[in-house]
This record gives sequence, structure tokens and C-alpha cells, in this order.
Amino acid sequence: KVSESVREKAWKTYESLSAADGALACNTKKKETWGVCIFIVAIDLDEVTFTFTELLKSINISVCTFFQFLKEVDVNMDTVSTKVDSTVSRLKKKYDVLFALYHKFERTCGLIYLEQPSSEISAELSSVLVLKNYWITFLLAKGKVLQVEDDLVISFQLLLCVLDYFIKLSPPAMLKEPYKSSVSAVTVNGSARTPRRGQNRSSRTAKQLDTDTKIIEILCKEHDCNLDEVKNVYFTSFIPFLNSAGIVASNGLPEVEVILKQYDELYLKNKDIDARLFLNHDETLQPDVIPCSQLERTPLKNNPDEEINNILPQTPVRAAMNNIQQLSMILNSATDKPSDTLIKYFNNCTVNPKDSILKRVDSFDHIFKKKFAEAVGQGWAEIGSQVSRYKLGVRLYYRVMESMLKSEEERLSVQNFSKLLNDNIFHTSLLACAVEVVMATYGRNASQSDSTSAETDLSFPWILNVFDLKAFDFYKVIESFIRAEPSLTREMIKHLEHCEHRIMESLAWQSGSPLFDLIKQSKEREGQTDQPEPTSTPNMPFQHNHTAADLYLSPVKSPKKKASGPPLSATSPPDVQPAVTPPTQKPQKSTSLSLFYKKVYLLAYRRLHTLFLHLLSEHPDLEPLIWTLFQHTLQNEYELMRDRHLDQIMMCSMYGICKVKNIDLRFKMIVSAYKELGNTNQETFKRVLIREEQYDSIIVFYNLVFMQKLKTNILQYASSRPPTLSPIPHIPRSPYQFSNSPRRVPAGNNIYISPLKSPYKFSDGFQSPTKMTPRSRILVSIGESFGTSEKFQKINQMLCNSECQLKRSAEVGAAAPKPLKRLRFDIEGTDEADGSKHLPQESKFQQKLAEMTSTRTRMQKQKLNDGNDTSASEEK
Repeated sequence: KVSESVREKAWKTYESLSAADGALACNTKKKETWGVCIFIVAIDLDEVTFTFTELLKSINISVCTFFQFLKEVDVNMDTVSTKVDSTVSRLKKKYDVLFALYHKFERTCGLIYLEQPSSEISAELSSVLVLKNYWITFLLAKGKVLQVEDDLVISFQLLLCVLDYFIKLSPPAMLKEPYKSSVSAVTVNGSARTPRRGQNRSSRTAKQLDTDTKIIEILCKEHDCNLDEVKNVYFTSFIPFLNSAGIVASNGLPEVEVILKQYDELYLKNKDIDARLFLNHDETLQPDVIPCSQLERTPLKNNPDEEINNILPQTPVRAAMNNIQQLSMILNSATDKPSDTLIKYFNNCTVNPKDSILKRVDSFDHIFKKKFAEAVGQGWAEIGSQVSRYKLGVRLYYRVMESMLKSEEERLSVQNFSKLLNDNIFHTSLLACAVEVVMATYGRNASQSDSTSAETDLSFPWILNVFDLKAFDFYKVIESFIRAEPSLTREMIKHLEHCEHRIMESLAWQSGSPLFDLIKQSKEREGQTDQPEPTSTPNMPFQHNHTAADLYLSPVKSPKKKASGPPLSATSPPDVQPAVTPPTQKPQKSTSLSLFYKKVYLLAYRRLHTLFLHLLSEHPDLEPLIWTLFQHTLQNEYELMRDRHLDQIMMCSMYGICKVKNIDLRFKMIVSAYKELGNTNQETFKRVLIREEQYDSIIVFYNLVFMQKLKTNILQYASSRPPTLSPIPHIPRSPYQFSNSPRRVPAGNNIYISPLKSPYKFSDGFQSPTKMTPRSRILVSIGESFGTSEKFQKINQMLCNSECQLKRSAEVGAAAPKPLKRLRFDIEGTDEADGSKHLPQESKFQQKLAEMTSTRTRMQKQKLNDGNDTSASEEK
């Protein structure tokens, strides 16, 4: 099937790979390498004359192994193009979603259908036939209805529609409860269960769902799905699909030959994965390792005397449904309109913003609906707008706005926020952030190895295009949004932090960004041409009390400036501004720009330090030099960042310093290490802007752009008088992270408390913990059924003993031991504080005395070390 042009170029690629350094894998796996070369070239030349599954079958390799091998053979930066990377990324996403959905589908059918139905059921309606009908009908519907095929949640909602449709067409004798009773009730009520050929399918199916929604209700309840959403999908997408596909029922089920033929046409057109092979558990679709969804399918048995509830393992579909339900529960009490508290804030404004806020929300509703339909499909417009996503986003928007205003009132002791609440960019950013949280909740990754949100057509920064918002403006609201909404899940906090990093590393540096104007204005105000912000910021502790109000209404007064009268807050309305105005105004600086640069420096140094440890740990003296060049470029040659990526400047800085210091570090080695870092994209080093609309590899960028601009500066590092080193940024704990390590109850007794994590499944309105860690003798989840009361009595007794010990310790002047950074759980004969062993014949009192002595010794050593560290830092 391969054309001659593809074959010729693929052979040249094969020869170059075989001759390359470190090409052992290529030479030992010649057949696989040849298949990879054909795949690469066919995509690059737009001459793909075979399906991806056909290729996998030809070289006898699985999807996962193929992707891993492709990564291994990409020894040079020009072997795999960004075009191929994009295709591979799409195939990975599609495979992850299909894999997750099939295993969910298989387990769900096992709960619906009897393995051995009664003899009254004809042999044609075997469970194998049912599974085949279901799955292929779903694949056909998914391929024809969905434009975004890697959306796990929408795909699963469509799968529930298929399940509902087929359950109603199945004989009750095949079904388990509660589906059997529901289908029997439908039959008694006169609804046609096994319709005849030729009957109008549209009216029949619509009537079927109208007259009885019991099945869909059961399915939605079992899988924590929103009933209104699934019904909307049924009417707006699934029924039109059935009509367009012309599926005719036979024995209550669509004819397999009809749907097989249509799916085959779709598969050959897309030239990707033949998902029918999941039914046969085909080896090309099996993962190399057992996925999370297959681990511990039967919960582990507990000890006979333990009555802890078994917790289901978390699968991608379950995780997605739980996240959505958790968000819905948070927003159930919220309204689609401003609350009475918000209305009071609006009324206190000099210019009441209520009308403009409501008008803005309504306007973006129409825009979002249109953009969502363009991305997913016209049949899904209502799902994106009124049914769930935008509607939930609006609720979250009002909720967070109210929380922000309450915090500002406490901080500033004012109630008139006219300037802030009439700021269009602030409201647009806040609304966009709220909707992004909802979109990310619905767009959870189907990958088994990654807990972050999937990169789809609806992923960030898609929301910026919908709201016509600049990335730099969106960045200003993120930190305040997180602080204002304490109920955000850990995954959502990580997602928003990831969005912030995306903005700082590239999106804020795109042409047309207000960032460049701010830097220019800052230079003009400072009267300097070489620094947008003070150079002392990198090593200053990253502490600030700025809010979104400060950032959207900056610039504010420079902290160097002294003026009579009270300080002017960024949120102060005109009528509370100071009465006395200084006769001469000194230059002001932008709070948003200053804070942005501090965060960029922190992100830049973290990335550099991580890459440095991978490559140059044997040359620790080089790190401050590389950082100085890196920071100098960001501060003084910031135009090099325009339409480029932070990591591109980082890699060039590392290469440049190693070059002048005669350290053998090639770009190939830098890129190889960079690919192993988290959250990296190969396009970062394969496609770098050289000049207007011209892109090339990072090597070409270094030679033609970076080196030409910074040659004089780089050469100074080889001289006897190198540039003054930039201070290393003070690395704080992320403001978005919260402790996830178990905390020990003082005075030992092996009792720990850890924060509640994302749940597996909601049960009676409460959340279940995700992991049974530590795997101790007694584990309690507050809010759930626990078992016998003796366990609580045991814990009470242990805690009472702790209190008694604390009292005794206080009487002898001993301090309670500090929680440890590294904890040891349930190690017999080992003290939790320092790991010291106790002899079996020792009394409890002797053991506790040894613990206290050991703890006091450890604290004294720690205090001594802290003192030495302080002295050393002062000498520096």
C-alpha cells in the first residue's frame, strides 16, 4: 500500500537512523524501525495509504510499544517532525479514551446482562453478540457525532445513551436487576420493546424515552452522571445519529452487518485505530503494563475483625464523574444570578455595575455556545451552554467574586469597589477563569499515567480565544481565584497553576501582549533603558499581599515614594482617596509587572536547576553563571522572548556558558535531557522562531539569533573579569500547594492525620478517600460508615495516653517532638521519632524515656545546625 516516494524517503531515514550514534535499538529491531520510518515519512509527505492498525499488525507491535519505540529512535531533533508529533499526540489521546471507555463498557455490561440467560432466549442473542452490537454502534455514533473524539466525559455520556437504547430493546430474561424490572414495566405499559421493521424510528425512540426514563435514570445514578446532560445528548445527538445511520432493528437489536459496514468506512477514512479489536482483546491494543483500571478489580479482603468498607479502585471514567459531581455539589447552593450580598456591593458603588455585569454574562453565553459547538459539534451546543459548562461557570464566577469582595473589605475597610467592579478586563478574566475550571473538570485526561487534564481542542488556552482575552490579563486573576475558593480540588489547583506556568513561559510573550507595553512604560518611568524591573528582585523572599484588584488597577504608587496622607489602595474608590495630594508625583511602577517578573524568575530558575542536575551536576560552579546569563536575557534582552518559549532561552544559556567554559555539552544532550522533564513539548526545541514566519531548530536559533545578540556578553564569562553574578532566587513553597503528608499526633502512639484527597466515589453525600495509606491497623474516614464502636474507643484511648504523656512532658520541661519530614509507619520495635530500636524486655516507661531523650538530642542537633547555617549565610 505504500507509495514509491514514501518507500524511497523512508529507506533514507532508516539508513540515517541505523548509522546514528546510540542506534543500538534501531539495529536490533530492524522490522520495527522500518515500520516507524514508513509512518514518519508517510505523515510528512501527506501520503498515508494505510491505517495505523494495519501498520501495527504488519510489524507485530502494540500501540504503547510503538509510541515508546518512536521516542527512542528520535535521536536527532530532525528525525520526527512537529507534524508527526501532533499526529502521535492525537493517536495517544484517542487510544487513552477508547481504552478507558471499553473497560468501563465491559464492566458495565457485566452488571446489566446475565452471563447465561435462560433457554427461552434465542442463541442469536448471546452476550457476545450484545457486546459487539453495543460497542460498534457506540464507535459509529462517536465517530459521526463527535468532532472532539478525545473528550472522555462527552464520549461516556454518549455511551450511556447507547446503553439505554439497547437495554430497552433487550428481552427482560437477559437482564439483571434493576434493569429487568424496569424493562418489564415498560412492556406492561405498552411501550414497544421489540419494534417491527419500517416503523418510524425517530418517533418511536423519542416516545420510548418520553414515556419511560427509568433506565437512563438508573444508569446516571450508577455512574454519577448528570441526568439532564445525558437526556440532552440523547435527543440532540443520539436520535439524529440513529436516523442518519438508517439502523434497522432485528430481534430487538440493530443488524450487525449494517453498522459494521458503516464503521469500516469511517475507520478507513480516518486511517487510525480499529477499535473493534478491543472486543477480541487484540494484542495491538493492550498496554505494556497492567493499567490502573485493571488493578485490584476485586477489593482486597480485610482482616476478619476489621469492618472497613471496601473502596473501589479509581478508573479514568470514575475519576472524571467524581470530579464533575464534586464541582456540582459545591455549586448546588449557588445561583445563576448575583446574590443579595453581591447586590449590596453593587449598590455601594459610585457607578452601579449590575447591568453591565449581567449584560456581559449574557453576551458571553451566546459566544461560548457558538465556540463550543464549533469545537465539539452543533448537536452539543446546549450541553456547553445552558445544561452544564457555562452555567456552572457563571455560578462559580459569582461565588468567587463575592468571596474576593469580602476579603477586600476586610483588607481595606471599604465597601465601595466602583473602580474594580466596573473594570471590564477584571470581570472577563474572572468569568473566563471560572469557566476554565469547569472545562478542565469535564476535560479530565483518560491516560492511566497522568492525573492532569488532557490537552484537547477545548483545553487551555482555548478559553482565551472564546473570551477574546490576553493571557497576561488572565494570569492576574489566577492566584486570587485560588485563594478565594477554598473548595477547589487538588487537581483544579494544579491545573490553574499549570495555566499560570503556560502563560509565564510563552503565552504572555506573544506579539500583541500588553506585557511588552508595560515593560516599555516601566523603562520610561524609571528613566533607564536596560532594566524593566529592579535587579534585586530574584533573591528577595517571595512574599506579597497583592490581590487581583491590585494587579488589574496597577500601576500603584512606588514603595520608594513617601507622601503625606494615607496610602492609596488600588481598590479605593474616588470618594475615599486621600484629600492631600503631593505637588510632585514621582514615577510609579506596575504592581502586575513586578509580580510577574518575580514569578517568571522563580519558574525559570526551577526549570534551569532541574535540567542542570540532569546534565551538569559535576560542575556546580557553572549553575550561577548560566543563571546570570539566563536572567540577564530575560531582563535586558526580553525581545528575544517575543513569540518564543522560556525554555528555549534556558537551553541556549546553558549551551553558551558550557561553550565558553570548554565543557563538552552538545545540544543533542541538552535536548535529550529536556525531553525527560515533565510538561515539555518537543515543538519547543524543534520549532523556534528565527525571524518573521520562519522557524527552525533550537541549534539554528542559537547560531543565528541568540549568539548574535549576546555574543559580547557570553564571551565575558571566559575573561578574567566575568559579569557580576545574579542572585539565586529565593525558592518559596508554592502558594497553591497544601500539605499532603500525614501529620503525626504529638507524643507518638503512631496516630496520623492526613487531608482528604479526591474521592473514588460519592456515597450518601460524603467523599471516600482515594488511597488506604498508611495501611495501618485502624483507618478512619470521617463522614463514612466505620464499623464497630470499639475502633473509636481504641483511638480515644490512644489519644488519652498521648495527652497524659504531654502533661508529663510539660511537668519535666520537655517539648513535644516535632513532626518528621520522613515518616515510618508500623515498624515493629522502631521508634517513630528517630528509628531507634527498643529491646523487648524494656518497660513502657523506659521506652518513652528513651524516646524523649532521643528526641531532645535530635532537636539540639537541629538547633545547632540551624545556627551554623545562619552564621554561614551572614558571612556570605
